[in-house]
Amino acid sequence: MSDPLRPRASLRTAVVWDVLKDALDRRVKAEPQGDDGARVALDVLDTGGGTGNFAVPVARLGHRVTVVDPSPNALFALERRAAEADVADRVRGVQGDAHGLFDVVERGGYDAVLCHGVLEYVDDPAEGVRNAVAALRPAGVLSLLAAGLGGAVLARALAGHFTEARQALTDPAGRWGEGDPVPRRFTADQLSDLVTAAGLRVGAVHGVRVFADLVPGVLVDTEPGAMDALLRLEAAAAEQPAFHSVATQLHVLAERP
Repeated sequence: MSDPLRPRASLRTAVVWDVLKDALDRRVKAEPQGDDGARVALDVLDTGGGTGNFAVPVARLGHRVTVVDPSPNALFALERRAAEADVADRVRGVQGDAHGLFDVVERGGYDAVLCHGVLEYVDDPAEGVRNAVAALRPAGVLSLLAAGLGGAVLARALAGHFTEARQALTDPAGRWGEGDPVPRRFTADQLSDLVTAAGLRVGAVHGVRVFADLVPGVLVDTEPGAMDALLRLEAAAAEQPAFHSVATQLHVLAERP
């Protein structure tokens, strides 16, 4: 994904971006305005933010974003992307990971924390969520995105790999075999439980990429209006609990009381 606002990328990111942007806007409105009436700039932490897929668009909204990622190459690309988008003064990259988060960032210093594509790879997902929550200020917002179990099962079955689909369905980590590149997958209930156990209130759960990974790319690229129609379908299905169980990813938006 190069930018959540570009149509092709939006097939995979539009739902998360729209929910996140609305949450940040609500957080801004809840802050007292200065005497000059200027828009409030939030402090946002993006754990595992990589090359800035969300950090740069968030910075374009006027917010200050700190990206923590273990890859120096990703942080170098983040720096370049932020400069190209003319938001280098609002984006800071720091090398680190979710386990040692407070070795590199301030505890309780952020109005919003993004934890996208992190829990699949950490040794202790509960600790990862607790650290993300501990980074929040009072009334802060957590945006949590992780791989969904049901989407992987469905994808393996539709590809004709029925044994692997069953393996993913029964495996405690949701893996379909030794060659599975994703170490762990979750159900919506599992993610919600992790968030509530860490002291947050779940505001919304969305299914992400319910259809986008199943529709042939040639159809989306060549059929007039197909991309816009698919985007609208994804947005409509995202909030329906029935589709959470087959989504490739699950998004949880939560708030600190």
